[in-house]
Amino acid sequence: MIDQNPPVTEEELHAYVDGELAPDRRVAVEAWLASHPEDAARVAQWRAQADAIRARFGVLASEPVPARFDLDNLARGARSWRGAAAAAVVLAFLTGGVVGWMAHGASAAAPSRFDTFTTQALDAHKVYVVEVRHPVEVTGGERPHLVQWLSKRLDYELRIPDLESNGLKLVGGRLLPGPFGPAAFCMYEGPSGERFTIYYARTDSPQTAMRYREADRFAALYWVERGLAYVVSGPPERERLLSIAQAAYDQIDKGTPQAK
Repeated sequence: MIDQNPPVTEEELHAYVDGELAPDRRVAVEAWLASHPEDAARVAQWRAQADAIRARFGVLASEPVPARFDLDNLARGARSWRGAAAAAVVLAFLTGGVVGWMAHGASAAAPSRFDTFTTQALDAHKVYVVEVRHPVEVTGGERPHLVQWLSKRLDYELRIPDLESNGLKLVGGRLLPGPFGPAAFCMYEGPSGERFTIYYARTDSPQTAMRYREADRFAALYWVERGLAYVVSGPPERERLLSIAQAAYDQIDKGTPQAK
């Protein structure tokens, strides 16, 4: 079978994460990620790591270099080769020290489970909510099959909420690679075309209350219940998203889904 999407290089994937791709290649990369779940998972992991580093060092990186450490000032102050050598040693020490400390901090700031799950869920949301012909693998008209299939792949008795009372119709779902095994992904659509998604993935994290996160033009609510992480994603309208997440939570919590 011939892959209809153009090939995307690893360099372009890194540039996509860094926001440095030209608009035409960004469209191509997003199309590639939609049909290559392994690359989509790698991109999600890189993005989670980048978010964690920015959260820890963003303020430091934006601070100006102190005047006493400016390279031109150091060079002008060196009146002899001994002074120039001393300036170079000072600069190398400072650079090495900062880089070493940054590396130390980066390794200590590994992304949390919350960061990992919400980043992957939001990345999947961004990729698939714009799809017109193939947003899901199994349609909402096949709900029993969808539930059975995803439950079997996650080895967990899933509950897919009915959100029609919230004005949302189930579009369907698909299987995705998750942080610690397969993940389930279900999509809902409102009367004006707005889309919301629920991402399910197994986790050994303890039970948590709902946590909110915004990223770009989207937002997510995350919680953990009985060994499963849930992420509800949609437009960054906090009250609307909370209402949908609460409705989903209430239906999920009514039963007692368990690992098989």
